Amino acid sequence: MAGKRDPIERAADSEADLYDVSTWEPRTRIDRLSAWLYAMIAYGLHAIVLAVAVLITLSLLASPTVLVLEEPLIGIFFALSVVPAALLAGYIWYTDITTSEPLPLLVGTFVLAVLFATFAAVTNTVGGAFLQPIPVIGTILFFYLVVGPVEEAVKLLAVRVFAYRSETFDAVIDGAVYGAIAGLGFAAIENVLYITGDVGTVAPETSIFAAATGITTTRALAGPGHVIYSAIAGYYLGLAKFNPEHAGPLVVKGLLIASFVHGTYNVTVQIAPPLINALWGLGPGLSVVIYVIAFDVVIGYYLYRKISRYRQTYRAVRDDLDDHGPELTEFEPGSR
Repeated sequence: MAGKRDPIERAADSEADLYDVSTWEPRTRIDRLSAWLYAMIAYGLHAIVLAVAVLITLSLLASPTVLVLEEPLIGIFFALSVVPAALLAGYIWYTDITTSEPLPLLVGTFVLAVLFATFAAVTNTVGGAFLQPIPVIGTILFFYLVVGPVEEAVKLLAVRVFAYRSETFDAVIDGAVYGAIAGLGFAAIENVLYITGDVGTVAPETSIFAAATGITTTRALAGPGHVIYSAIAGYYLGLAKFNPEHAGPLVVKGLLIASFVHGTYNVTVQIAPPLINALWGLGPGLSVVIYVIAFDVVIGYYLYRKISRYRQTYRAVRDDLDDHGPELTEFEPGSR
């Protein structure tokens, strides 16, 4: 990948500021922090063994499989729980103004995210046992130091080990697309496990479908967040691919942002809805819905601004790119 550049960088004027669009160098405090953190951890990371992920996934999916065999309609609730996240991931895919990504890579990223999500499940269980018993700050530490970083890392890993290596990953924005798909895969298996766990603990006199409806609604609200957070981290992974001299810090920067936002959601979603209910008397359920949607809109706008800036800059240099000849396939007929 040395020397390969994003289409915008190849055609833009040499004086154009493409920072955070298709080039990057440490400018801000978080940039420098990302570079420092990467230097600390770069040589300490170990590869995740795919076979272990498969075994853990199969063990976790045993109960959902039994439940669906006993109550086949529960499978519909599993599917419904990911509809909002799937729609959002589809929108992010649509915003890719360059060439469309191959279906095998999209499916492969989804499957890898499902597999790697099981590592997060195990890590969260262990980390929660240590941190959550700590009075007052234990749960906050758990969300910021374990849940956010671990879940965002495994989603990004699903992109890094497969799609990232492909020649069709040929633009910065592709990172956001594959990140969104990874978020969708993570949300899918997480929803299945949550719904199974909730339905499995209902009292005998309680309707399984009534219980499934409630938890499915809750999980449907949570899913889009996974897509947004990992799309943000994926965007920086895209920047990393085309800025190899700063690749490590860029990946860390994306993870820092996504993890912080993720942890903030987990902390505030337990605090804000009761406050909304107390102030406006909307009821617990509606208060949760309002807060989750509002939070996703705010963070989603941050992602939208990044994608929008990329798209605008891409269009601005489109004529120059077309003048360079047929090798620039991003602008062949049919591209968005």
